[in-house]
Amino acid sequence: MTQPRNPAAQTAFGPIVLSAIEHNEPTERRLVDDDLAASFLPARYRLLVRLTRFDAVRRTALAAVDRSGPGLWASIACRKRYIDERLSDPIIEFDTVVVLGAGLDTRAYRIARHSELPVFEVDQKVNIEHKAAVVQRALGAAPASVHLVEVDFEHDELIPALEAHGYRGGDRTFFIWEGVTQYLTPEAVRETLRQLSDAAPGSRLIFTYVRQDFIDGTQRYGAEAVFRRFRQRTQVWKSGLVPEEVGELLAEYGWRLVEQAGPSYFRDTYIRPTGRVLSASPIEWTVLAER
Repeated sequence: MTQPRNPAAQTAFGPIVLSAIEHNEPTERRLVDDDLAASFLPARYRLLVRLTRFDAVRRTALAAVDRSGPGLWASIACRKRYIDERLSDPIIEFDTVVVLGAGLDTRAYRIARHSELPVFEVDQKVNIEHKAAVVQRALGAAPASVHLVEVDFEHDELIPALEAHGYRGGDRTFFIWEGVTQYLTPEAVRETLRQLSDAAPGSRLIFTYVRQDFIDGTQRYGAEAVFRRFRQRTQVWKSGLVPEEVGELLAEYGWRLVEQAGPSYFRDTYIRPTGRVLSASPIEWTVLAER
């Protein structure tokens, strides 16, 4: 099976490996629950995940991640939990889900188990091709409700690509843009928001971002290794935002900021109830907005 080769595409593996390892935690200690994650991984990663059924191995894996990026394990797991909860909130009504930068995310396939809700997974060509092969291997066939859409956020028009695969612009849409914005240029981030500005009333948008002061290098938050990897060696992280300016940015494109979730929210809402001694990173924040 062909694997993604470019640096941004290769990062699709990390979050799903984390989700798969978290699933090996006892139920009451899990930060996120994703029973499909392991099956979406290549064989070498599935072996690693099987080894983490042993507590000592799992603790070692988590500690290794936290040494290079303090709090990133908890932040990634908690942001996934946050999105899953908002997506399944019974008071939110929507017609369609669009996952921007889907990578190996399993949400579309977990939704398809109990619903025919249309889900559009958007990503660059290399990731879409890889995802199609992964789904064929892991599930036998893609559910009819899931649509894979090739889009390069730096160059392509998003909405026409979605519409070519059956998306209806008048649908109340739940947009998920997780772990993507930092890989785009600031111009592409704004252009994507512009293209989402005509979303139907009642639509929601969840996205994550890396703080601008980390991108600039003025604050490292103890994550020197992460800064070297993503800003100095490859500069694969290109964009950041300032938390205090997010509401104004969203308003420019017709969205209203509902809330931002960061380390203290994740600590109080998700981490403490598990009894685990973990901290979430201040580098990344999660935003919920609505139209």
